[in-house]
Amino acid sequence: MSEVQDILEIPKDFIKDGTQFLTRCTKPDKREFIQISKAVGVGFLVMGAIGYLIKLIHIPVNNILVGAA
Repeated sequence: MSEVQDILEIPKDFIKDGTQFLTRCTKPDKREFIQISKAVGVGFLVMGAIGYLIKLIHIPVNNILVGAA
């Protein structure tokens, strides 16, 4: 019987933790929103630059390997 109660406790604990989390959450103010937006934008630029550089290096290497065959 305790196993059934343990299984039933899991959703109750999840709902309890979820409501506590939602009550603690606050909407970001304008300054915080702009700061987060800048950080995300920089992240996009960095990841795009890394992808571009990898592609830039991959094309000649692929041509050398495939062109030699």
